[in-house]
Amino acid sequence: MGIAFVFPGQGAQKVGMARDFYDNSDVSRKIFELADENLDFDIKKVCFEENKEIDITEYTQAALLTACLSMYKELEKYNLKPDVCAGLSLGEYAAMAVCGVMSFEDAVRAVRKRGKLMQEAVPYGIGSMAAVIGLENEIVEKVCNDIEGVEVANYNCPGQVVISGIDKSVKKASEQLTEEGARRVLPLNVSGPFHSSMLKDAGEKLGEFLDTIEINNPKIPYVTNVTAEYINENTQIKDLLKKQVCSSVKWQQSVENMIKNGIDTFIEIGPGRTITGFVKKIDSNVKLYNIQKFEDVEKVVRALEGEN
Repeated sequence: MGIAFVFPGQGAQKVGMARDFYDNSDVSRKIFELADENLDFDIKKVCFEENKEIDITEYTQAALLTACLSMYKELEKYNLKPDVCAGLSLGEYAAMAVCGVMSFEDAVRAVRKRGKLMQEAVPYGIGSMAAVIGLENEIVEKVCNDIEGVEVANYNCPGQVVISGIDKSVKKASEQLTEEGARRVLPLNVSGPFHSSMLKDAGEKLGEFLDTIEINNPKIPYVTNVTAEYINENTQIKDLLKKQVCSSVKWQQSVENMIKNGIDTFIEIGPGRTITGFVKKIDSNVKLYNIQKFEDVEKVVRALEGEN
């Protein structure tokens, strides 16, 4: 059995996430305490109480990372080890923390910085994103190549691609993609054109921050969004994280690569089931588990023990 731990990206966040872990687990609570020590806002308030900040990028990223890592810490007690980790966009930082690339403290400060830079990169309303449902990747790429100012932001799974860029270009591409036969093209409720070249400056500024923290060789390999390849040493990591902000998220290709390398079991750790849904569409033969509630940890561990 080959096991991957996978982590969701922005959009999975919800009020109340990881509250039961905080209430029931000392190791999970410690993650929230460490986050509080390294952030300039009240992490528990954003994660647990009704608020608007949870959906604002500069707060969302640190909050979601903290929730995911608090869930992982409870799972870690059972000595269940992955063969590889991966995460969708922001989720890659959770994967790197689990793999020992950076400490949780550095990871949470990095995504706080990343969130702010992404939020500030493009004035609100200038850029936008849209999900394209029911078209082949090649058709989406061709339309984007023919229209200036729009790019593929995410390859999520077969038949679901996200485009990003200048608002009028995204609208024009959306119309063209509908004419090409897309089942639906849905504008996304985001505050900017993420994973497009419009965020290149944000990536460069993030690189300056990354120069101040320790980037270690992974103890467990992780898969980078930028190339969908396994990362086993730290030489490229800073450059990849700079590029990750402004280049396409190759999630479908990442999952396909993990499966090719013997992964047959995916455990999504974090609120929601977005990643689980994507993986199922990529390959319906793999085993899928989801940890988002405290009781899920024991259920998943028991299920895996039953398979061995």
